[in-house]
Amino acid sequence: DRRPHRAPRPPARPPQGHVQPPPPAPPGVPAQSPGPYGQVAPPGHPAPYGGPQAASPATQPYPQGVPQENTAAPGVQAALARYREAPNGARWTPQNDKLIRVDLGADGGPVLARQGSMVLYQGKVDFGYKGAGFAGRIVGNATGQEMQLMRCTGRGQVFLAENSAHLHPIELQGDAICVSADAVLAFDESLHHEVRRIEGHGIPGGALFTMQFQGTGTVVVKTHGTPVVLPVTPTTFADSNAIVAWSAAAQVIISSQVRLRRHAYPGHSGETVNLQFRGAPGNFIVVQPYEV
Repeated sequence: DRRPHRAPRPPARPPQGHVQPPPPAPPGVPAQSPGPYGQVAPPGHPAPYGGPQAASPATQPYPQGVPQENTAAPGVQAALARYREAPNGARWTPQNDKLIRVDLGADGGPVLARQGSMVLYQGKVDFGYKGAGFAGRIVGNATGQEMQLMRCTGRGQVFLAENSAHLHPIELQGDAICVSADAVLAFDESLHHEVRRIEGHGIPGGALFTMQFQGTGTVVVKTHGTPVVLPVTPTTFADSNAIVAWSAAAQVIISSQVRLRRHAYPGHSGETVNLQFRGAPGNFIVVQPYEV
């Protein structure tokens, strides 16, 4: 064949505006009929020429007027979950560093607490105010200070706090501790307690009054700020206004070292007294970062 070789012609282009029909469906699969121009194709299928593609379920907007489930705002209960009551299980349970709960019931005896320290109680609880009774006179008459106690009995929970002071429950197991009378918030009535008087020149009121607790039970001590516990050495001195507690076996001596206070009030010399502590190894003192 001597005829010249010709290249194959390219396929004819469809006229402008013509929609290419979809390829034939495999056997057994129903054919999808193309929608008219501008119709939204279902998800997962190609849109016709010029038609928009349907939004996926993840990006499908909610219709107007339909409430949406907002997971970013958890609600009141979730926002206050961090402040919920601490679980039960112990007789004395700190709720935070400024609030404590005592559980009254068959397993525990009455509790003596400073009057006005109750902020909430649950259950059947009776409060016997001992301002004119024996328990109140122990501290009031001996110290001359207004430390009135109330006796909490019954079955329930009592929440105690005072002026946002830091609270520290100290559990005694037959040992003893001395606590400044101003620093006592509450204690188990089962504890043996007595008032001790430390006299010395320069002490406001003429003496420093402390309460000694001994036995098995808990005493709650309050401080202004976070205290520090230090071991007793031959050179341990503490400000009489900053001392909170010390081990009962430690010996307390009025120091002759005197310094000027930062602020002297009328009728006061502007001087303060330091206390010196002595004792065998194992004794300690508790001091708060605050001066009254």
